[in-house]
Amino acid sequence: MKYLVGLLLWCQIMAAQGQPDPFPQAAKAYLVKVDEAFIWEHRPHDHLPPASLTKLMTALLILEQGQLQEAATISLASTRETGSRSLLKAGERFRVQDLLTATMIASSNDACHALADHLSGNETGFVARMNRRAKELGMRDTHFTNACGHDAAQHYSSAHDLARLTHELLKYPSLIEITSQKNLQITTLDGKKRYTLGNKNALIGRYDGALGLKTGYTPKAGKCLVAFAKRSGHEVLLVMLHGKNRWWDAVDILDLAFDHSRAAP
Repeated sequence: MKYLVGLLLWCQIMAAQGQPDPFPQAAKAYLVKVDEAFIWEHRPHDHLPPASLTKLMTALLILEQGQLQEAATISLASTRETGSRSLLKAGERFRVQDLLTATMIASSNDACHALADHLSGNETGFVARMNRRAKELGMRDTHFTNACGHDAAQHYSSAHDLARLTHELLKYPSLIEITSQKNLQITTLDGKKRYTLGNKNALIGRYDGALGLKTGYTPKAGKCLVAFAKRSGHEVLLVMLHGKNRWWDAVDILDLAFDHSRAAP
């Protein structure tokens, strides 16, 4: 029986190695990277709405600024955000790191907007910084119009560009410490209010080796995911835009990618 299972896995890997797109129906666009090599991709340069995967750029700018222990005040504009929110109150003050935590694991649009206001004074100025940084990183298929990922005509990215962006983020181990947690709490600086945050990434705590990084959903973008996992010394990165069965397909893709890493010479 074990021999037959091993033979089946070997056949799957060999088929995948000879086929550039082993999961053509999984998403409008996807990309898989094992260690330093891109192994499978489907329409990796298509311009597609990235939903809350946008927050990966927000996170990068915050991490590059480096002042994670600074105090940030929740602006009135951030409390007017729609979509996924932590219901933060105007005037509350948090450490920047705590707002980054809410942005990354709970995908809180109010926390994300507050970070944009804190770093650049307002969201408009922050978006300009996002686009400048995207250009510096060679993200040619990306343009942002907001910090959090709301659908907009000129708000788009690609699987390839998001992989490039993730490569930069993985230089910050402190981010993985956040995104690998199933639940976290943040507290206002005065200690009067505590918020419990649940990770929206269903792989965390359920898929062996899953460490993050970000989920996203809007009606136009569909179900999006940047998944990062480590096993037996190998790293797998999956970028999925407008997935069909996001979690089931992600597990199948990650499993086969890890099998590919073991079978590689």
